[in-house]
Amino acid sequence: MNKRCVYGLLGCAALLGGCGASPEKTGGQARPRATHSGIEMAAVPAGSFAMGSANQDEPDQKLHQVQVSAFFIDKYPVTQEVYEKWMGKNPSLWRGARNPVEQIRWREAAAFCNARSRAEGLRLAYDTNTWACDFDADGYRLPTEAEYEYALRAGSASADDWFGNSPEELKRHAWFKGNSPRGTHPVGEKPPNNWGLCDMVGNVWEWCNDWYQQDYYQHSPVRDPRGPATGQNRVVRGGCWNSKPDCCRAAYRYYEMPAYTDTCFAKDLHGQIGFRCVKKQTP
Repeated sequence: MNKRCVYGLLGCAALLGGCGASPEKTGGQARPRATHSGIEMAAVPAGSFAMGSANQDEPDQKLHQVQVSAFFIDKYPVTQEVYEKWMGKNPSLWRGARNPVEQIRWREAAAFCNARSRAEGLRLAYDTNTWACDFDADGYRLPTEAEYEYALRAGSASADDWFGNSPEELKRHAWFKGNSPRGTHPVGEKPPNNWGLCDMVGNVWEWCNDWYQQDYYQHSPVRDPRGPATGQNRVVRGGCWNSKPDCCRAAYRYYEMPAYTDTCFAKDLHGQIGFRCVKKQTP
């Protein structure tokens, strides 16, 4: 396991390095929309892409073809003001109404998805007894790892991200260790990707719905992979304000224990994990 970028629960999690791979262009564009609660989302078109990395030194990121169904995804990570509106609290270290909420456990992110669904009269995606996800529900949930990478790449042919692999372009498009050594920033300050999504790279890592499994790519289904049925750690994607450039790549995989809130270490090592919501597109 490559540990070039380790920021997390010591002894329990590690970052796995890697490079992005060229996706197939989908031929579609994400369409903006506002939900009943006023949160901006993009309607991501169905398509296929090459998920993972061609780098043979990263076996957990084996390059493979994936087909993704259409879905809606939040334009921004969930902000502190939005999280507090539904959950009545703000656990964040780096305070700011428009900053992404962080120091969030996986279940807290899933509970927010349910609260948002309930507020809009939608069918809840999460069973609060088991925290299993009902993918047929019309309510909000966390993105699958495949959905996150697909949305991040946004149909780009780049081997890394939609903006290419230039260090200067990374600085222009993302908040990371090279330009943000002390905390998060308000969402949307960096340019969006080709589908209008902001902060998909940098600012905060984002929880995905999937359990992490190192060899999952070896046998994952081609259509709408949802991760293994069980596990000990949940996938986190996208890099954060304290990430090295190698962590801020489309194929880069990171994981954490779902109960992890990154609050128990030095200030430079927490306040890094947030999330955004997705929901299925219905006719």
